[in-house]
Amino acid sequence: MKKTIFIALLAIFSLNAAPLFATTSATNATEATTEATSKLSEEEISNYRARVEEIRKMDKSDMTVSEKSELKSELKDIKATMHRDGTLIYVGGSTLLLIIILLLIL
Repeated sequence: MKKTIFIALLAIFSLNAAPLFATTSATNATEATTEATSKLSEEEISNYRARVEEIRKMDKSDMTVSEKSELKSELKDIKATMHRDGTLIYVGGSTLLLIIILLLIL
């Protein structure tokens, strides 16, 4: 039983590895350069976090609809900036599946 599970997992992960190696190194190089130049500084991150906390603590019951929508769009812009330029860890589907299976087996 363990041998068949091992062989099935080996087949699944070896089939998922083919698209990973199919990418060109030129696209990886351009992604690395844009990632290095667009990182946020600690001061900018703390400013964004302070602004988000300030917006969350506001009393929004007496605001108009347009003011609320402006705050909502500002929060969306901050979120997009943080995801684009901040630190973000992406775990792919096959990696997540591998972690879950390892946790179940061990």
